[in-house]
Amino acid sequence: MAKMWAGRFQKETDAVVNDFNSSVMFDCRMYAEDIRGSLAHAAMLGRQGIIAQEDVQQITDGLNGILADIEAGKIAFSPEKYEDIHMANEQLLTERIGDAGKRLHTARSRNDQVALDMRLYVKKEIGEIRALVLDFMRVLYVKASENLETVMPGYTHLQRAQPITFAHHIMAYANMLKRDVRRLDDCLDGMNECPLGSGALAGTTYPIDREFTAQTLGFDRPTDNSLDGVSDRDYCIELCAALSILMMHLSRLSEEVIAWCSWEFKFIELDDAYSTGSSIMPQKKNPDVCELIRGKTGRVYGALTTLLTFMKAIPLAYNKDMQEDKEATFEAIDTVKNCLRVIAPMFATMTVLPENMKNAAKRGFINATDCADYLTKKGVPFRDAYKATGTLVHYCIEHGKTLDTLSLDEYKAVSEVFEDDVYHAIDLSTCVRERRSIGGPAPEEVARQMVNIRDFLKDRGIEIDEA
Repeated sequence: MAKMWAGRFQKETDAVVNDFNSSVMFDCRMYAEDIRGSLAHAAMLGRQGIIAQEDVQQITDGLNGILADIEAGKIAFSPEKYEDIHMANEQLLTERIGDAGKRLHTARSRNDQVALDMRLYVKKEIGEIRALVLDFMRVLYVKASENLETVMPGYTHLQRAQPITFAHHIMAYANMLKRDVRRLDDCLDGMNECPLGSGALAGTTYPIDREFTAQTLGFDRPTDNSLDGVSDRDYCIELCAALSILMMHLSRLSEEVIAWCSWEFKFIELDDAYSTGSSIMPQKKNPDVCELIRGKTGRVYGALTTLLTFMKAIPLAYNKDMQEDKEATFEAIDTVKNCLRVIAPMFATMTVLPENMKNAAKRGFINATDCADYLTKKGVPFRDAYKATGTLVHYCIEHGKTLDTLSLDEYKAVSEVFEDDVYHAIDLSTCVRERRSIGGPAPEEVARQMVNIRDFLKDRGIEIDEA
């Protein structure tokens, strides 16, 4: 079949080149965006008197018919028949309505058409990803509300460090996701310009109305420079950067869940629906969901690297290298959505094991800082208090004791400042409750943090039923 751009060429494209050049098998997912852009362009052409209104009506009816047939599964795309989704839709339109279909491309290049379709698609996908992130934040909020008093050890260097609560730990991830939502919002705001009307690179001599098409398609404004309009892929790079950070957050949480559900920790139990078994070891219950999320993070990083690499040396304006933006961006989007769709219900259905967390918190001397603070509040310089507590920890290790099992005489052997109230000061519940500084793990302070998350969600249309 003759190419839509035939005329300059006197022979058919080699079959291998045709397959190599074709993008229809992956950019066909933008069929709706392509048709939406074409409908707006046709309406503008008619409004400006560039083509007749009768042609506009035929084009509109024809495009809507193609859209319905694609969604009904009546149209199949193949590289043998179509080069890309843009040419496919125009070819189908011309086959159906004749000469009127040939007028659709007036005052438009495939360059600004491609740029428009990609922006429309990315805008839509940002909205869907954003909704999934907000839903996961809701899940974290609910799980935190159930565990405000669940004491667990906090870690540094993966060593038990200080007592916190499970709610406090979860709220750390909720705050990470809050920043992820804001990055997605920023990306959406920065890309909300319409490239349609930029032409191949230098605009057009036709009296088009770019403000009209921008408004019709839901953009804030037209792009300000036609060269930049067709060659900008910053928004794809920004999106993949935002998604890479989001995946890094999901991967960090997945790593912790993997540890928490091991027998060495046993802080949580994953629901059977979100675990897998072993083909040979009948006792196994594997956190494969988390392991896959941790692994798939590399795919999204790879997409970002791909975009940065092929864009780094492309001169203005459009070059065929830029066709590579689609597969990389599509894979990043698909990967993130799939991960969010599975991690939220996995987290919502897991069982928290508070006693195991508390027992772990009782070991490892995570109340040592509170012991030192006890002395400091009684007038002992912190460095002296630090040394005295370190001496007590060493004594405990040598004698198989913990700070809460030492006798008062053993305390006084290190410092006469110790009194009976030291046992209250180093009690894990006290250690948590007294950490009331902003951002700390005290239940009332975590509750305040949760209000901020709840309000953030509410402002974005996510209500939480706390009945």
